[in-house]
Amino acid sequence: MINKIRSNRNYRLPTTNNTGFSTDKVPSAMMDDEHLPEILVITSFPPRECGIATYSQDLIGALNNKFQDTFKLKVAALENRNEKHTYSDEVLYVLETDNQKSYWKLAENINSNHAIALVLIQHEFGLFRTNEADFMKFLKAINKLVIIVFHTVLPNPNAALKANVLEMNNVVETFMVMTKASAKILSRDYGIADNKITVIPHGTHLVKHTSKKTLKDKYNLSGRKVISTFGLLSSGKSIETTLEAMPVIIANNPDVLFLIIGKTHPSVIKNEGEAYRHALDHKIKMLGIQQHVQFINTYLPLEQLLDYLQLTDIYLFTSKDPNQAVSGTFSYAISCGCPVISTPIPHACELLGDGNGSIIGFGDSTELERQVVRLLGNPQLCKEISANGIHKMAPTAWENTAIAHAMLFENELGKKIKLHYKKPAINLNHFKALTSPFAMIQFSKINQPDLKSGYTLDDNSRALVAMCQHFTLTQLPEDLDYIDKYYKFIHFCQQQDGTFLNYVDDDKKFTDQNSENLEDANGRAIWALGFMIAMGELLPKKMVTEATQTMQLALVNVTAMHSTRAMAFAIKGMCYSNSKGNNFENTRLIKLLSNRLVQMYRHESKTDWHWFESYLTYGNSILPEALLCAYLATGEVIYKEIAKTSFDFLLSKIIIGNSIKVISNKGWLHNNATDNIKAIGGEQPIDVAYTILALARFYDTFKSDRYLQNMETAFSWFLGNNHLHQIIYNPCTGGCYDGLEDHYVNLNQGAESTVSYLMARLTVEKYIRRKTEDKTNIHHNLIYTKIEAL
Repeated sequence: MINKIRSNRNYRLPTTNNTGFSTDKVPSAMMDDEHLPEILVITSFPPRECGIATYSQDLIGALNNKFQDTFKLKVAALENRNEKHTYSDEVLYVLETDNQKSYWKLAENINSNHAIALVLIQHEFGLFRTNEADFMKFLKAINKLVIIVFHTVLPNPNAALKANVLEMNNVVETFMVMTKASAKILSRDYGIADNKITVIPHGTHLVKHTSKKTLKDKYNLSGRKVISTFGLLSSGKSIETTLEAMPVIIANNPDVLFLIIGKTHPSVIKNEGEAYRHALDHKIKMLGIQQHVQFINTYLPLEQLLDYLQLTDIYLFTSKDPNQAVSGTFSYAISCGCPVISTPIPHACELLGDGNGSIIGFGDSTELERQVVRLLGNPQLCKEISANGIHKMAPTAWENTAIAHAMLFENELGKKIKLHYKKPAINLNHFKALTSPFAMIQFSKINQPDLKSGYTLDDNSRALVAMCQHFTLTQLPEDLDYIDKYYKFIHFCQQQDGTFLNYVDDDKKFTDQNSENLEDANGRAIWALGFMIAMGELLPKKMVTEATQTMQLALVNVTAMHSTRAMAFAIKGMCYSNSKGNNFENTRLIKLLSNRLVQMYRHESKTDWHWFESYLTYGNSILPEALLCAYLATGEVIYKEIAKTSFDFLLSKIIIGNSIKVISNKGWLHNNATDNIKAIGGEQPIDVAYTILALARFYDTFKSDRYLQNMETAFSWFLGNNHLHQIIYNPCTGGCYDGLEDHYVNLNQGAESTVSYLMARLTVEKYIRRKTEDKTNIHHNLIYTKIEAL
């Protein structure tokens, strides 16, 4: 069936070269319209108010934010003849689900639209309740690839329902569900082959995890313990289960407030009016709990909704439908850090095990009151559950859900599309949040800077480089304050003999950790100082003079360096400072340290091992980059030859296909056949960033597109092109997660990772702007040519 569908569609994808850019001879401005495959999403869609409409809007938004030049997304909106809406531009068609002719018309439109490559149907049986036969005829009539997303999978189906799903199975490529439980039911109860089922969890929104106190103050809820539930109101929510538990909860917690967030479901309004809400009002009065219950009878904007969830102490999910497969409200609450008490829908049973929340029986007010009282009386347990939930839900961020969908599209289209990750806007919010009045703070708990972790020379040296990069691109005056702050910290760490200490506590005192080897930290300081000095014309003269004096004092000790990476950093720093005028002494030191690296390379390199050491460890790309800098500063050809050979060797070990996998800190890569197995996990953002910086240097020197393409590949690691297919950069906070492990991402966003990402992003930005300028120049030249022809 797959081959038949693919051969019938009149659709041609553009050919591509190995850089991922189209090679078809068409004007670039026409590429989006004529050559990108279209994916048509058949779904309810805003302004219609329902869970699937919100889900689809969030999914499409996430896909558009995550990818560019990959595919186009269009919508066929579901409505009926008595409920009409005015839609946004992405809605291409409308399907009236109660109109037989509308199905045939949509099928004709889809088949005649050669741009449509795939149809994604958001399916809930209630959406097609009155016209299931017409829906099946529609599926059989379209000649495109089809994926059906089941938002509900009913267990133990009757014969008619099972036959209906099996009939769909004959015409679709893939069924997508949102939980493992739904996948199991689809396989066990309906007989759908496992390899035809894909599980992609319901997406959740990234949040900045603002403190509950701050948010309670914002919404005039100070001093209250808040329990809440949200969603379009209907009797299926079983709000009365909580109301009946409230008297006992209040007796134990007189400051408790139950928030019922959300307007009544439009279909309920249509059929029943506000009867259910009025019944709840009556029960509240009968129980005498008016001061402890508050309705928020509106469809809240997303930002406000996420605020309410973050200030919530306990979230309650009391649906009485045992067959509800998944709940977006439930997912959002956990991702916002809410401890959750839920009835045993499959989604809850899947997520709340292992102490991650509480399960109660349907309508069991007694157990609900017991669990609420237990949790409100144990704040530490609530914190633990909250942290576990945040980590457990991290893979479901809409950004990760978008990646999973894009990979599914890529698979169904025979890998004839190439995923192009959209680069996020440059965001310094978390970078600046990590910066105290003194310097850059070392660690962060999730996205909250941990002042108790103190400061390091390492982080502030990198921060100085990053802010100098930013100032070079933007010329923003406020950057100078940050540059001055990071430089002054470096100066603060310098001792009378010119060496630097690395570790400073939150009281601005040097710690006992400074007894360890600090060569690498000293090398990084010299690198940062040299980078700053190289910006001489852009910075105030006083700043440059002070940095030069600090660096000259530091260079007194350079000859004592023997750590490969310390020497490499020092070489880079001296080369940068030399770019502002040849300094004989600096040149002598550059050659001295570079010759040491050359000797190390000659000692360790073999026919199949072109490296400076017998193993690859951390910060590897710094070594060949330093030698290339030395060549550019001195003209010594041997530096260039070894730099290129060693860097190409390194790339052969870490660039695998269309992705990068830097050397794991869980196990170095040794020059030994029996030990040449790469560890999974332990990948650090700093290593990816250093690789990008080196790739930029090699591209600028050798002008090989391969280095530019590898730069794109390496940067996409931050955006989800890694072995977990999850984001490492958090576009909500502007922070970068601390590491990619074997089965999870470390969600803390400390200085090393955040500054490393920013250095990489700013490096890539330089080439984006250069490419934009080149395109503009070509466009202008074409206009001038046409004018001259006239």
